[in-house]
Amino acid sequence: MKGRVLPAALLTAGLLAGVGGAYGSAAWARAPSPPAAPAAPAVPVVPAGPGGTTPTADHNDQDVMFARMMIPHHRQAVEMGRLAEGRAADARVARLAQRIEAAQAPEIRTMSGWLTAWGEPAPMESHAPAHHAMPGMMSPEDMRRLAGLSGRAFDRAFLTMMIRHHEGAVAMARDELRTGVYEPARRLAASIVSSQSAEITEMKSLLG
Repeated sequence: MKGRVLPAALLTAGLLAGVGGAYGSAAWARAPSPPAAPAAPAVPVVPAGPGGTTPTADHNDQDVMFARMMIPHHRQAVEMGRLAEGRAADARVARLAQRIEAAQAPEIRTMSGWLTAWGEPAPMESHAPAHHAMPGMMSPEDMRRLAGLSGRAFDRAFLTMMIRHHEGAVAMARDELRTGVYEPARRLAASIVSSQSAEITEMKSLLG
């Protein structure tokens, strides 16, 4: 009977050595048979996270896309907000436009800083993005029409356009929350979802 047990033990030790090698650890292969002490646990392979990075990675492709798309998106919102000065008839619309500009201008600088740190090019201010490339963007014709309005006509057009613009930003932010890994970008995305959803409700109320 002893002659039969010994080969089985050796076979088991050989299998364990193969498992240890598969997970990047040689501890199992070095252990004597029988081992004098418990073998070191194998280190499992960490699966890749979203965008082909590990969950502990600094950032991924989604984070880069979020920043590169949201920067021109925010720039257009700031531009729309500035148009309200001298054109809006309703003081509430003018105040809302000022809040939008005050909130989004610093976020543009923040996201531009991320791209610089990652070695990624930031969108140029002079480069006008295709309005269909991201949700909620106004076309150049939309912007010219808004700039040509004043009074109540401006208020209604501004609110209608900005609601659509905010809805696009919220959709982009939710994409970041689904697959982004860079925590500052995820926190900004969550803030955009919260603040701009509240502003959408406010603007719909102003439209009546």
